[in-house]
Amino acid sequence: MMRAMEPTDLRIKGSRGVDVHLLEWSTEGVPMLLLHGFGNEAHIWDDFAPMVAPYYRTLAMDHRGHGQSDWDPDGDYDIESLADDVETVTAALGIDRLVLAAHSLGGRVGSIFAGRHPERIAGFVLVDIGPEVDPRGSMRIRQDVESNMDPVFASEEEYARALSLAYPAATPEALRRMAHHGLRPEDGGGFRLVMDPALRGITAGRGDDPDAEAAERALAQQMEQALAALPCPVLIVRGAASDILSPDEADRLAEEVCQNGRLAIVARAGHSVMTDNPEGFNEAVGAFVLSD
Repeated sequence: MMRAMEPTDLRIKGSRGVDVHLLEWSTEGVPMLLLHGFGNEAHIWDDFAPMVAPYYRTLAMDHRGHGQSDWDPDGDYDIESLADDVETVTAALGIDRLVLAAHSLGGRVGSIFAGRHPERIAGFVLVDIGPEVDPRGSMRIRQDVESNMDPVFASEEEYARALSLAYPAATPEALRRMAHHGLRPEDGGGFRLVMDPALRGITAGRGDDPDAEAAERALAQQMEQALAALPCPVLIVRGAASDILSPDEADRLAEEVCQNGRLAIVARAGHSVMTDNPEGFNEAVGAFVLSD
């Protein structure tokens, strides 16, 4: 298939005036909005977006505090605030009905947004996340964050090597791209993460906090209710080696929670399915969003 054009950069005012950055690969067709996970940014979809761009108006958004979007001045990064950004951005772009494809943190955000507007969602691809998260993956992510709270790297290559520990199955090309778009130059030399350090603090501090645990339970219930209320087709994508979305939870979502759920398991992939096995991810999701 012919590859689509290089994406165009857009900047849209999100909720409470925060500038939100998006990539737009195409401008025709039903809109498809791609939402990335924690610590990633819109270019995480670079291997997928060109496949669907000839058929959908394809956009990927940087959540606030990530990528080229503004940091929140008050460190407000709760799921509702991120969903408010989706609300504001889609309104500014004149997008009413859309397809969502959302990974991890983005899947949580997308689920809450979809729960607010089930009638606006034409299809939902939920990538390796569910209301119930495997504790093994939560602990791994927390340990990764705690071990590297506000790092500075001498080069993109050094950061790519560090990323390879957190993303052991990712392709070399994906690691290089993540390193390139995940850093900004420091005035005195070296590179620092573009992600707001406040986000890392929030994640690292959730371990034994009773309030955080209560908020997590409430979010899980809200997410489940939102998915159960969706009348549109929903594809649950699980990396076969994921430590975030368990096999039982993936089956439950597809068979019991979603009204019109389907399950795709991508081989040779962990939690970061689109970077671990881009071809397998594209094949699984393409069969869903490009089918007649």
